[in-house]
Amino acid sequence: MLSSDPRYRAYIDILKEELVPAMGCTEPIAIAFAAAKARSVLGAMPDRVEITVSGNIIKNVKSVIVPNTGGLKGIESAAAAGITVGEADRVLEVLASVSEEDKPKIKEFMASVPMIVRPSRGDVIFDIDVTLHNGTEYSRLRIKDYHTNVVLIEKNGETLFSAPEIELSSQGLTDRGLLTIKDIVDFADTVELDDVREVLTRQIEYNTAIANEGIRGRWGASVGRVLLDVYGYDVKIRAKAMAAAGSDARMSGCEMPVIIVSGSGNQGMAASLPVIVYAREYDVGEDKLLRSLCVSNLVTIHQKTWIGRLSAFCGAVNAGCGAGAGIAYLLGGGYDVVAHTLVNALAIVSGIVCDGAKPSCAAKIASAVDAGILGYQMYVRGMEFQGGDGIISKGVENTIANIGRLGKDGMRETDREILRIMLQNTNPEDKG
Repeated sequence: MLSSDPRYRAYIDILKEELVPAMGCTEPIAIAFAAAKARSVLGAMPDRVEITVSGNIIKNVKSVIVPNTGGLKGIESAAAAGITVGEADRVLEVLASVSEEDKPKIKEFMASVPMIVRPSRGDVIFDIDVTLHNGTEYSRLRIKDYHTNVVLIEKNGETLFSAPEIELSSQGLTDRGLLTIKDIVDFADTVELDDVREVLTRQIEYNTAIANEGIRGRWGASVGRVLLDVYGYDVKIRAKAMAAAGSDARMSGCEMPVIIVSGSGNQGMAASLPVIVYAREYDVGEDKLLRSLCVSNLVTIHQKTWIGRLSAFCGAVNAGCGAGAGIAYLLGGGYDVVAHTLVNALAIVSGIVCDGAKPSCAAKIASAVDAGILGYQMYVRGMEFQGGDGIISKGVENTIANIGRLGKDGMRETDREILRIMLQNTNPEDKG
């Protein structure tokens, strides 16, 4: 792809827009960001808080620890943290600088200030609406469609900011519809690495650091450590274990940032860490690693564009399959190998559901990465799943479209039923 091609600049912009740092699971952090921003607009500490969120936000916040809160979970905890100790200017790192001395303020606020949480009405998948009251004054802030997309700011009845109701692709983001597997591989082959080096090097640094912490510590269910203890240190095991270990730490409140992809830290780690492990095993050099990360990240983003930020379809599937595509490229595969690896992988794991952010995400990541690696190993041995096998169609783009249709449209009622089940399981001591 020539640097003069408009797609070239678009692909670089997509990487820069997507690969941004976040500390903690991005849905509770988005609530903390909204609350911190609303607090700065109000100009005073609130004496009453109202929060309205969509079902997918409830699902992804219910069971995950909010970092720098002393182990607290839930929507109220995320909002209270943002209000009391958050730094709105740091966006998805809003809670990154909370000190030990500040943490008690969060619980004190929750104990003294009424907080009401309501489910939003309508079909908006990603919706966070925070209203803070102080006496007769109030501020309101709404985030819609993705984690940092502020669409409304009000204060005391005056609209300070309002974004028009437009499609996601027009909300200040580069058009993801330009992505295709063929062009992604072409871009990876030809990109001037200095155009992407900074963003990808940061991804390597951040995500490797939290994965190493997940291996060292006892976070969550320690899926990464279990994989290594049981199956050993073969490269394919380490690829799964490192991605899982990052999630082990992140889902359990580890106070280290990650580089996200498609709005998700778990997806950012699943798309990158297996490729990094393979690059180090095969000593391919930094340049080949950076090009391979272009493939894994953009393939993940391409799949998620069809599905949307949140769904009943587990995003780790897309990222694990994206990692398989990146590994295929790293090991010398061109477009055909990358495309068939992706189709094979999607045929294996496209039935995994998302039941919110929590420790078991690490195991789902491991399964998805395993499918990505198996999809590659199948193809290089002359084996592949054929168009017409279930939801697989002839042509990789048709298969991606099928998966998008399944995740976005076909699983809407599944999403609602998952939320109903989760809301019944209100006892945190339940082990299942």
